[in-house]
Amino acid sequence: MAHIKPLPELWLISDARNDAVLEDAIARLPKGSGFVFRHYHLWPDERATRFAALLPMLRDGGHWAIVSDSVSTAEEWGADGVYGALDAIPTSDLRWIATAHNEGEIVDANRYGADAVMLSPVFPTRSHPGGDTLGVDRFRQLAALSKVPVIALGGMNTSRAEQLGWPRWAAIDGLS
Repeated sequence: MAHIKPLPELWLISDARNDAVLEDAIARLPKGSGFVFRHYHLWPDERATRFAALLPMLRDGGHWAIVSDSVSTAEEWGADGVYGALDAIPTSDLRWIATAHNEGEIVDANRYGADAVMLSPVFPTRSHPGGDTLGVDRFRQLAALSKVPVIALGGMNTSRAEQLGWPRWAAIDGLS
């Protein structure tokens, strides 16, 4: 498995909402972007099949292919890494995109060697309607604690990324 460097600035995240338009969304990504495959709505065999169908397109685009699953699944599927909380730490040469919502999770990502942190939710999001958000100031405070690159997530799109003034961001709806 080839690791793609540098860490992408733009990340597309998959789920049930964007499944029908995923190939089009991937085709529009700039070369070398990141992709996080979640697809929690599918049964395990369907999920593996869906990822396998997307992987050639991701490779053709030079994109990072990250799965939200176990290290063993990521290795079996030929992914570049895993996405998730502390229990997702790879013991192999896989990349680890940690998730964080607070200071403690940032500290853990620093301590255990994450390659990057997705910090969320920055803005209101359809994934968690009515949920608390970090907002610009709190996002920046938490991001300053990270020793690794931070990827903004939650209600992100091009104009929100400009408002935040942050180079790395991820979206579901905002890129689908």
